[in-house]
Amino acid sequence: MLSTGLPQGSVPKLERPGPLRDRVYEALLELITTRALQPGQHLVESELAGHLGVSRQPVREALQRLNTEGWVDLRPAQGAFVHEPTDEEADQLLTVRTLLEAEAARLAAANAGSAGIAALEALCAEGEKAVDADDVDTAVALNARFHAKIMELAGNAVLAELAGQVDRRVRWYYTPIARQRGHQSWIEHRALITAIADRDQRRATELMREHTEHTRTSYHARQRS
Repeated sequence: MLSTGLPQGSVPKLERPGPLRDRVYEALLELITTRALQPGQHLVESELAGHLGVSRQPVREALQRLNTEGWVDLRPAQGAFVHEPTDEEADQLLTVRTLLEAEAARLAAANAGSAGIAALEALCAEGEKAVDADDVDTAVALNARFHAKIMELAGNAVLAELAGQVDRRVRWYYTPIARQRGHQSWIEHRALITAIADRDQRRATELMREHTEHTRTSYHARQRS
C-alpha cells in the first residue's frame, strides 16, 4: 500500500486541455479539500505522480504553489505535508465567511425570484437525501452548492468573488463535521429558504449568522466529541 494512503477511487481524472502543472494543482487541491489527503499527511512526490499518471516535475510545481497558498507545508529535509490548520486560522476564516454569507442572505432576500427559491428548495431536498443515505461527500458538495446559490441570488459580483476565495477552505473545515451537523444543517437551510422567500432581509441575515456560527462551534468541538 502506498504511504500516500489515498482511498480507492478518490483520485480525480486530470482534465484536458490546460497546462499540466495547473491540472495537477487542481487535482491535489481537491484531494486536500475533501480530506482524501488528511491534514498532517506526508506527500511523497513520486507516489502522487504515480497516482496521477504524471512525472514528478508538475507535482513538485503544484506542491510549491500549494505551499505558497497555505495548503501544504514544505519542511526542510522532511518533505511536503498537508497543512494542519490551527483553531485561530479556522476562527479567522469562518468569521470572514459569516460576514460574507450574512450579507449574501440579506441581498438574496431582497432580490431572489421564484426560480431562485425553487433552485434552493431542490438543492435542500437533495442534501436531505444525502444525509439520509449517510453520503457525506455528496452532502458536503451540496452544502457548498446551496451556499453558492444564495451568493448567486445576492447579485453582487464583488461579494461572490470574495466568497469564492474562501469557499474551498470552508469545505475543508466543514467536511470533518458534516456527519455531526447532519439533518440540523439542512433544517437551518430550510429556515433560510423561508426567510428569503418571504423577503425578510433581517431574518435571513440573522439565520445565516446563526447557521455559520453553528458550523464554527461544531468544528471546534469535533475533537472533544
